[in-house]
Amino acid sequence: MEKYKVALADDHVLIRKGLVSLIHSFDDYTVLFQSRNGQELIDQLDPACQPDVVLLDINMPKKDGYETALWLKMHFPDIKVLALSMYDTEGAIIRMLKNGARGFIFKDAEPQELKQALDSLIHKGYHYSELVTGHLIHNINQSDANTPVNSLLQLTERELDFLKYACTELSYKEISEKMFVSPRTVEGYRDALCEKLKLRTRIGLAIYALKYGIVDLSNIDI
Repeated sequence: MEKYKVALADDHVLIRKGLVSLIHSFDDYTVLFQSRNGQELIDQLDPACQPDVVLLDINMPKKDGYETALWLKMHFPDIKVLALSMYDTEGAIIRMLKNGARGFIFKDAEPQELKQALDSLIHKGYHYSELVTGHLIHNINQSDANTPVNSLLQLTERELDFLKYACTELSYKEISEKMFVSPRTVEGYRDALCEKLKLRTRIGLAIYALKYGIVDLSNIDI
C-alpha cells in the first residue's frame, strides 16, 4: 500500500528529527521532506509530488506558521495543514484556523495523539480535539454564503459586535474597553452566545463568526 506523504517545518533540529523518526514509525506514513522554516518548505514543494499533510510549527524565522499556512491555502489548497505549537492561546489557534489549518496539536502530545491527528486529517479532512471542535473546522471553508446568520438565530447588535472582537487576540478586558462596557458584561455576551449557539469556547464562537461571514477575513487584524 502506498504510504501517505508528510512534510514538516520546524526550526528546532531535535524536535524536527524526532518527528521524522516518529512519523516513519507509523506503518502508513512517510516523510517526504523536512524544512527549517516556512520559506524553505515552500521552496521544496514540488507540484508533481505534493505531501498529503504538512505539519507546521507556528513560530519560525523567515516565514512563520501563520504566513506559511495562508500561502499553502492560496496555492496548494488540497494539502492539509496540521498546526504544531507549544502555545494554547485562543488567538494562536483562531489565527491558524483562519489561515487554513485543519487541526492543531501540541508539541507535548503523546505519539499516539499525532497518529490520530494524521489519520483524522487524511480520512475526515480535519482533526478533532478538546480545544477545537471538529465540525466547525470542517465547516469553516464549507459555509453557505447565502445563509444569513440572522435567519438562523436572532443575534443582537452587541452580540454581533462581540463576535467580531472574539476573532482577535484582544483580552476580554480590552474588548470591554472597545465596547465601552464592563468586563463582566463582555463575559455575559460570551456566555449568552455560547448558550444560543450551543458552543463551549471563544474559539468555537470565533469560527462560527468566520463561517457565516460575520467577520471579513481579509480585513480582520489578529
